[in-house]
Amino acid sequence: MTSSVSSPGSQFLSLHLLETLVAVLPVRDENGAPKSIVYGGTERHMITSQARRRAERVHTRNRANAGIGALAGRGTGTRTREWALITARALASEHGWEPEEAVRTARAVIEATGLKFGDPGKKTVANLTKVLLFAPSDAGARIAAHIEEQAGTVRAWAEAYTAAQAAAAAASAKKKGGRKNATPEEADGGDLAEGAAGTGADASAAEAKLPALPAATRAAVLLALAPRDAIDIALYGRFLAEIADSPNVDGAVQSGHAFTVHEAEQVDDFYAAADDAKLDRKRSPKPQEKTALDFLDAADDAGAGMTGYQSLITGTFYRHAVLDRLKLRRNLRAAGMTEAEAEEASVAAEAEFVTAFVDAFPEAKKNSTASTGSLPALVLAFEGERPYNYAAAFQNPIDENPVGGGGEGPAGPAAVKRLLKHHAFVSGRRPDIKAGRVLTYDPQIDELLGTLKDTGALAVTSAEELTA
Repeated sequence: MTSSVSSPGSQFLSLHLLETLVAVLPVRDENGAPKSIVYGGTERHMITSQARRRAERVHTRNRANAGIGALAGRGTGTRTREWALITARALASEHGWEPEEAVRTARAVIEATGLKFGDPGKKTVANLTKVLLFAPSDAGARIAAHIEEQAGTVRAWAEAYTAAQAAAAAASAKKKGGRKNATPEEADGGDLAEGAAGTGADASAAEAKLPALPAATRAAVLLALAPRDAIDIALYGRFLAEIADSPNVDGAVQSGHAFTVHEAEQVDDFYAAADDAKLDRKRSPKPQEKTALDFLDAADDAGAGMTGYQSLITGTFYRHAVLDRLKLRRNLRAAGMTEAEAEEASVAAEAEFVTAFVDAFPEAKKNSTASTGSLPALVLAFEGERPYNYAAAFQNPIDENPVGGGGEGPAGPAAVKRLLKHHAFVSGRRPDIKAGRVLTYDPQIDELLGTLKDTGALAVTSAEELTA
């Protein structure tokens, strides 16, 4: 791809956001505790970029599918391990295949293309790929349409493929069972998830006996799984190592982990869940026949059915992301768009990316914390010839003690002052920075902006105005 792809303004759009969250738990570690980092010598709460990117990607996809926003009606992607099941459902519902044959055929076709599946002996994973695959949402329907079009050829191949697979697995199990030092797992046939038998020489021998997928069918599967017009794949990228000739995409969006601008504050919240049936019995005025439950009620007077603890975090977070406009256009051109189509799609994708950056939020614990209703205190956007990350503005944690007592006051306003002062300072030394804009949803911050002499940015009133 040549470098002549056009781009409005500068190559990079840098976004910076401050948001205050109260008693939430948007991400957790393997122990269920809030994630944290040490920065500037103090512990900070952290919301990972992975959680943010998924929230933004799903927000963009849902709006496009609902016909809302700049990407209304455009193609988007789905990241899942269930492509064989999705393809099988399309074969059954749209083309009248028997469900069992549809699943067996879809799995065989996708597996023979190069994707590995779970252990055939485990029903929960047998028809799931071992890795998540980010592909256009209509990939399953397209693969199913090709299978139906070439039904005679594909059916005959699939029967031969599954028969050879079963024979190879049986031979491998028999060979391993005869070894003096065979493990119980090997004696049972081992992990046959590779689609053949065992590993090493056994696997190579077994795979060599499997009939190759017809060239036309493999090409159709690769085309269906290719990024094509899925805008969110061009934005966020994908990596697929299992199929060498299926293109990976280096995403146009760079995202950083969000962290609190002050020292971490955490509370371990004790909760109790009431047992409705138990409390209803206690309140009932009517005499009832004595049961074993009455004796339990007498021994346990508490109304709670279960109790526990959950950790909640509160704080003002800084987060950052960058859009590489040139990379976005190149990704769309590589997916098959003309230069004019890529330009139009890129402008729309940029508008939706900014909207998602402002509005999207991870949905963990949303029903018990109302976290998804949060709005940012400040969003700063500007263009440049390179990305700019302002995390350094908060290396020294904000001291929330009153200003008169030597602190900076509440973290929200203090962080806004720091961020905009940092931006004005950097802008004076980096001539490529331009088109700065700020947006706030906090009336107190809006008043604060009016008192600042130099912010290096123009105040706007909507997310749409943050980008050219």
